[in-house]
Amino acid sequence: MRRTFAHPRLALILRRWRGRFGISAPRVAVRTHLPWYWRALAAVVVLGFSLALAGWIYEAGRRFSGFDRSEADQELTGLREKSASLEQEVVRLRALADAGESKLQIELTTQQQLTRQAKALEEENSRLKEDLSVFENLAQAEGPEGSLSINRLRVETDMVDQYRYRMLVAIQGGKKDREFNGSLQLAMTLQQDGKNVMMVLPAAEGAAARSFDLRFKHFRRIEGTFKIPVGARLKSVEVRLLQDGVVKAAKTAII
Repeated sequence: MRRTFAHPRLALILRRWRGRFGISAPRVAVRTHLPWYWRALAAVVVLGFSLALAGWIYEAGRRFSGFDRSEADQELTGLREKSASLEQEVVRLRALADAGESKLQIELTTQQQLTRQAKALEEENSRLKEDLSVFENLAQAEGPEGSLSINRLRVETDMVDQYRYRMLVAIQGGKKDREFNGSLQLAMTLQQDGKNVMMVLPAAEGAAARSFDLRFKHFRRIEGTFKIPVGARLKSVEVRLLQDGVVKAAKTAII
């Protein structure tokens, strides 16, 4: 019994040894072992060579297709220089334009001032001609010697609640020594709170009253301003020439 059991076991061991070292044994490959850093160095060398080869192929392809980097760099440099030159020219032209605009503005301002001055002189000349014509007509008109007249009375709105009056006063007659020494008085009719109210200027004696004193020979052009109470409406203005407290002449302007 015991020998029978040992025989098969021995046969199994022999078969295993025969299969491992016999003809039917598996093939064994023998490889040389290299350190990892040599392999890494080889990979870097191959990668660098590949990149250099790719770059050479790329440059060769561009030259073959007609593109030269040196020419492109030269052209780019030329374009940059031309752009800088154009920017300088733009700055110069802007400076000239600003100077020309300032000069034009000065000329326009001067022209406007001269136009206003010429217009004012024309208006003044026209008023003088009218005054002279009125004076000549008054000198030739029939009437008491030394009598007063009020001509060309105008009352216009100057601003809110303020009016401007203009008139020409004259002494009739041909005497050279005629003279008026008196004062001017304004009697205004106002509508205030639904009622007609009378307002007289100057209102009292004093510095304000002395501004209405009037003295002239032959004729004089008079103009001034006055204010009315807020909310009131001016209906008419009567201008009076007073001498020694007596009304010598009067004229009314309806607004």
